[in-house]
Amino acid sequence: MAFDFKKEYKEFYLPPKKPGIITLPPANYIAVRGKGNPNEEAGEYKASIGLLYAIAFTLKMSKKGSHQIEGYYDYVVPPLEGLWWQEGSAVLDLYRKEDFCFISMIRLPDFVSRADFEWAIAEAEEKKKQDFSKVEFFPYDEGLCVQCMHIGPYDLEPATIAAMHDYIEQHGCALDITDKRLHHEIYLSDPRRCKPEKLKTVLRHPVRKI
Repeated sequence: MAFDFKKEYKEFYLPPKKPGIITLPPANYIAVRGKGNPNEEAGEYKASIGLLYAIAFTLKMSKKGSHQIEGYYDYVVPPLEGLWWQEGSAVLDLYRKEDFCFISMIRLPDFVSRADFEWAIAEAEEKKKQDFSKVEFFPYDEGLCVQCMHIGPYDLEPATIAAMHDYIEQHGCALDITDKRLHHEIYLSDPRRCKPEKLKTVLRHPVRKI
């Protein structure tokens, strides 16, 4: 049976609907940076998703080609994730989506090295005749965070975030969003196939102990 990150690491991908504090281990991702409203059909965000999945599936299907990755095991491609911010602000203003900056990303299995990633870029460019220079190998050490499952439309996230912030104040922590530690979302539902009120999104904010 293929390794499924969501099932094997439930504490990271399937948190309860009430906030909790957790320490995340370092992990490597495929990532694409960009700016702009994520709802724009021809915008950078939607283009980034296509780039990410092309490389993710090139790595997953490497077992069928000449490039054999050491330590490879069959796995389900992890869910899409995103780091979000707006310049000069620690709080996202959902009414200014055009000012969003983002890093779209998909987690890599631990056996994928930087060299394997570079092979996948070259392989995808050769097969798809497309430029993948925006895709990067992205190590992220998230550390201590508060997280919560948000169920519902993305535009209603502020209520869940407020509950997360109340929780950390009650548990001896403070928000620690910086240019290196960012608002983090993990998308467990496909918005093209799921009703807005049923969307499941893991929300995560970095914190520090007071």
